[in-house]
Amino acid sequence: SAAGAGAQIAVVVGGGNIIRGARLSQEGLIDQATADSMGMLGTIINALALTHALEASGRAARCMSAVAVPGIAEPYDRLTGERHLEAGRVVVLGGGVGSPFFTTDSGAALRASELKCDAVLKATKVDGVYSADPKKDARATRYDRLTLAEAIDRRLGVMDLGALAMCLERRMPVLVFDFDKPGNIRRAIEGESIGTLATP
Repeated sequence: SAAGAGAQIAVVVGGGNIIRGARLSQEGLIDQATADSMGMLGTIINALALTHALEASGRAARCMSAVAVPGIAEPYDRLTGERHLEAGRVVVLGGGVGSPFFTTDSGAALRASELKCDAVLKATKVDGVYSADPKKDARATRYDRLTLAEAIDRRLGVMDLGALAMCLERRMPVLVFDFDKPGNIRRAIEGESIGTLATP
């Protein structure tokens, strides 16, 4: 419905439901470069699933990957991505940035910068950014607004620090909101007050 509202949408897909490379690396099971590569493959699986779901619902979409998977997804390049957006297609981006040691957050900030996006919308399992983990601290409060610099200084976990720094440098706002609530992406695009808005 958000794309139907006239917005140009690029979606950077994570792969944590399939595999969390960082966890495998932290537990010493696999070296980080290999674990991250496994995670990138997980994001491609999810990108294919999302692209199929969008197409099945009647919404034109293209799956692009930073990791070469010929015959499965288009190779990502900025100009082709821009053309898909201009044609009204949702661009679904898998494969992270194509290299290990970068998070999905960093991939989202990078692709948003390349594709000249107006904002990064971070859809998560929580309804915004809190002063502390609300599951562990009953005194945690949710921010309606804050600056990217404040998020970095306070280590609030909006996104990883590299992604936040890139958004700050590019003067790109970040909206963190609950993905599970139907219609939230459209509400965000239409400017309704949801979640937490982190501004440059």
